[in-house]
Amino acid sequence: MDANELNPVDRAIRSRRSVRAFLPTPVPEETIRAILESAARAPSGTNTQPWRVYVLRGAAKDALSQRISAAYNDPEEAAKHKQEYAYYPTKWTSPFIERRRKIGWDLYGLLGIQKGEKAKMHAQHSRNYKFFDAPVGLMFAIDRVLEKGSWLDYGMFLQNIMVAARGRGLDTCPQAAFTPFHRIIREYLKMPENETFVCGMSMGYADNAKIENTLRTEREPVDAFATFLE
Repeated sequence: MDANELNPVDRAIRSRRSVRAFLPTPVPEETIRAILESAARAPSGTNTQPWRVYVLRGAAKDALSQRISAAYNDPEEAAKHKQEYAYYPTKWTSPFIERRRKIGWDLYGLLGIQKGEKAKMHAQHSRNYKFFDAPVGLMFAIDRVLEKGSWLDYGMFLQNIMVAARGRGLDTCPQAAFTPFHRIIREYLKMPENETFVCGMSMGYADNAKIENTLRTEREPVDAFATFLE
């Protein structure tokens, strides 16, 4: 379908992508607030609204980036940091492993990174901790008392943020890469003990001159994942 034939909501959803290089152009606080206000209309079981957001810009964002980058780039220190919860499966099976490998090698291929070039892979992964140079970094937390249903609700909130950002000409990159460093993040943000770190997200204006932003991931056709019954 031609993008011009889509309604504004569909255009925002279909144009969403994970951007890995941003322009330094600032995003006004009122824009961020408007995005979060719209995102907070996400449904949640019995209106629990399980989301907690920490918005980082300027020196605050840079200081956290430096702390995490220092830990990541020190092998001994990096080994001390583990995820608080399992984001990915402990055992990869088909078709998920093939999808994971494809996006990884598609990205590395664009960047000219070959198999075995571990230093270059490490350097590219470290870009996560600089929020891919985005002017806004978002950190998300949830109360430990809440269960899986609230985590499902949280996903709808995160999606709303990304779609609302697209509606304003902004791009995002949701990032599970931050999860191993939750202790650094918790300490820096002074998160209370009852909060679990969920993930991070970069937000800003895409730098479309960067080749990594030409990456377009594939999606399965509807008939591959949906069953229609009458």
